[in-house]
Amino acid sequence: MASTSPGLFVRQVRQEMSKVSWPSRRETLISVAMVFVLSIILGTYFLVVDKILAAGVSLIFG
Repeated sequence: MASTSPGLFVRQVRQEMSKVSWPSRRETLISVAMVFVLSIILGTYFLVVDKILAAGVSLIFG
């Protein structure tokens, strides 16, 4: 395994970070909103499915 000096490592990290395409504030807010909305939708869906399955099990086993 090749050894890299700390200075070379920092230069390489800065070089790679300059290539990164960061999202805009608007894109970030839209992504956050989508995550919250989908989390609420999926949480509600699984709550309903769980209640239906629990009712079915209670009917079967009394």
